[in-house]
Amino acid sequence: MSRRRSVKDNIAPPEQAYLVGVEWKEIPDGRYVPGDWPVEESMAELGRLAITAGLEVVGSSTQRLQRPNPATFIGSGKAEEIATELGSSGADVVVFDDELAPRHQRELERIFGADVKVMDRTGLILDIFAQHASTREGALQVELAQYEYRLPRLTQTWTQQALTRQAGGRAGGSTGGVGLRGPGETKLAMDRYVIRRRIAQIRRDLDEVRAARSRQRQKRRSKGLPTVALVGYTNAGKSTLLNALSGSAIYAANQLFATLDPTTRRVTLPGGTAVLITDTVGFIQKLPTDLIAAFRATLEEVLEADLLVHVIDVSHPHAMDQARTVFGTLKEIGADDLPVVNLLNKIDRFQDPAAACAALGDLQDTVAASALTGQGLEEVLAEIEAVLESEMCPVRLMLPFDRGDLVSLIHERGLIEEESHHEEGTYVEALVPDQILAQLMPYATESVAE
Repeated sequence: MSRRRSVKDNIAPPEQAYLVGVEWKEIPDGRYVPGDWPVEESMAELGRLAITAGLEVVGSSTQRLQRPNPATFIGSGKAEEIATELGSSGADVVVFDDELAPRHQRELERIFGADVKVMDRTGLILDIFAQHASTREGALQVELAQYEYRLPRLTQTWTQQALTRQAGGRAGGSTGGVGLRGPGETKLAMDRYVIRRRIAQIRRDLDEVRAARSRQRQKRRSKGLPTVALVGYTNAGKSTLLNALSGSAIYAANQLFATLDPTTRRVTLPGGTAVLITDTVGFIQKLPTDLIAAFRATLEEVLEADLLVHVIDVSHPHAMDQARTVFGTLKEIGADDLPVVNLLNKIDRFQDPAAACAALGDLQDTVAASALTGQGLEEVLAEIEAVLESEMCPVRLMLPFDRGDLVSLIHERGLIEEESHHEEGTYVEALVPDQILAQLMPYATESVAE
């Protein structure tokens, strides 16, 4: 007697992943050098990335090397050892914690067998981004990064199916397995000429996205509202924080890269000043350069901000390493000179939050809070207000009586220190943000202080 099949019966089991990491010895020159992260912690993060991508981790291995093997990246003997373990573990995907050169990937696939897929950390992150891209902008950015990543990895055995699949849906729409979404959906590819043409088209489309986003920023700035960008390591709690501060309900989850597309909400500070706070894509160690370049339109939200709030998961055992990674990425994109408030998040996980925060004593301008419970959020808003005020410009103005709109704007956006009425108009001494300075300067009674 046959049994009726349920929907659950038709769901394919997750692919089985085997993780490989390398602990690099110190060398004078070269690409692979030790970082702040112990190999064990980096591998643990790779495991979380694999789970986020829908893989089931069934094994792992590490090796200590001076430099990568020209043919197999890891030692050839280690590669053979892993090939044997793959047979017993049932793994059909091998994920490396470092980026592989195309020649490494091809040789490892030969050693591991035709049924085993070889990917690296970059490919895994790109796949997660493809799954989470929910807007046209996000899908375009991920598609660009995927094509540029896969272009040097093309082989004659791949087939030409990507463009038609990509045209049919967004970047995360396939069920073809990890590493096979978007332009990588079916372990495809296409003639290099066709890919380069598609890359050129995506770049033109993203230029239009950048122009549209720039117009949106200019429109926001015309209202004189200061802008605050939330930055931080992935899963530090940025989206949860924005929800808590603004009362909104944007998607937030306890997973890596839950948010890709920037979201902006209006928030009122304790003194009554309104600001715009934007949630941005999270950072991660070994973030692919191509991905940073592809997400330029999104990261410009960071560059154009008046203030950065760096959200740090203080409960993470390597919170300081994560913070250094974020600072390094900010420097890479040219945002390291912006004022920063370091928010030590998730203090609700400690019986003694002060002791936990003391472990990050090297950081300046810190405030502790819990975005989840709301503890300390008043102090967060007060600190944002204080830093923004410190960045304001002092002005002395004589405003005509018919420019009551500017007086109201200063009351809303600035800090009034003196206001008096005279025959020629309203005299105002105030601190005002840069965004409204140009509107006020025609009425300045003396030069703005440096």
